Amino acid sequence: MAVQKSRRTRSTRGMRRSHDKLANATLSVDQESGEVHRRHHISPNGYYRGRQVIAPVETEKEEE
Repeated sequence: MAVQKSRRTRSTRGMRRSHDKLANATLSVDQESGEVHRRHHISPNGYYRGRQVIAPVETEKEEE
């Protein structure tokens, strides 16, 4: 079983953990619609790289 020889200092532990932070998602602007979306993902309107790849989902609202 591996046992460390000496205790890690708070500084060394912090330096190792400095790379564990979360990064913000990278955003892109669609060429056709000008809509902001995540990189390499389809925009909410169904566009990817300037082409419409899927038809947008239309929600039906009940009228009373």
